[in-house]
Amino acid sequence: MQDGRTTLSKFLIDTLDRRPSPHAGAGLSALLIDVAAAIKQISSALTRGALGGHYGSAQTFNTNGDEQKKLDVVTNEIFVQHCEWDGLLAAMVSEEMDDVHPVPDKYARGDYLLAFDPLDGSSNIDVNGVVGSIFSVLRRPDGMAEPCGEAAFLRPGHVQVAAGYAIYGPSTMLVLSVGNGTHAFTLERDVGNFVLTHTDIRIPDDTCEFAINASNERFWEPPVRRYVQECKDGRIGCRERDFNMRWIASMVAEVHRILMRGGVFMYPRDFRTSGLEGRLRLLYEANPMSFLVEQAGGLSITGRERVLDVVPRALHCRVPVILGSRNEVERIGRYHREHERGEDKPYTSPLFNERSLFLPEASA
Repeated sequence: MQDGRTTLSKFLIDTLDRRPSPHAGAGLSALLIDVAAAIKQISSALTRGALGGHYGSAQTFNTNGDEQKKLDVVTNEIFVQHCEWDGLLAAMVSEEMDDVHPVPDKYARGDYLLAFDPLDGSSNIDVNGVVGSIFSVLRRPDGMAEPCGEAAFLRPGHVQVAAGYAIYGPSTMLVLSVGNGTHAFTLERDVGNFVLTHTDIRIPDDTCEFAINASNERFWEPPVRRYVQECKDGRIGCRERDFNMRWIASMVAEVHRILMRGGVFMYPRDFRTSGLEGRLRLLYEANPMSFLVEQAGGLSITGRERVLDVVPRALHCRVPVILGSRNEVERIGRYHREHERGEDKPYTSPLFNERSLFLPEASA
């Protein structure tokens, strides 16, 4: 926990403007202030709940075929309005927009690209559950013609210059990295400032907690089944310790818990839909979250490769994601490699080991 009164603006000035980085470039701090302003407005809208008139379905579907909530549409528009006018962005992409949204001709265009999920976990809205917003910032490639098209965004996540999320819970928090660690800011509603409260967050290397949607177990690959079963066996199994399982149906909430106290989040490859390898969108969900987790000392993989090395094939392409505490993610990655080499060890639950009612004779 950080003492003192370092605001988001002061943090960005000290980090980016007074020590400029060729990787980030000028104007990044101002763009992140715009993103923070959008988050403040979304937070205000969410605190009104049903009184705001935005609950329920919008009776429309996004490009992924998901039914849009009214707040999905509203929060998307808030992001666009706050970020398109200031001459810092060239284009945006969002879960709620089918195509690239170039900055309109009436505004100047800048050097950055913004990808975002304006309201992660929107299925939780109507039950007053935890939701969030996720964002990723890229630099526009040098020499790219105006306006920027899809190709500008189809680059691996390790080229991100900033990433973050907001979590709208009992307090609103903004968790951010500009490549110098992962830091968290809490919204002080009385004055409207984000104040630094958690600096240089570190994810513990070890954990006894994992998050996965167990209802999809029948679709999992063998390495994931193996890992989860070992966790469920607890102290009587090969791990020799008990694990807790969590699932909130909001990636923001899951990752936030992992950053605060460790754990593993898994949305692995499954076989529910033919030809669909993963469920999470690479550009505006998996990449920014993986950036934050790696900056906090954790790992993020698809099972077979580092998430931040995946080259996107389309704006809304999806990938499997396994991220969190380093030692557990490394174990899951090893199980995938062993499976691909045909070296899986046959699994036997300790519940079905050979047993006897009679204790062996004590030696004389």
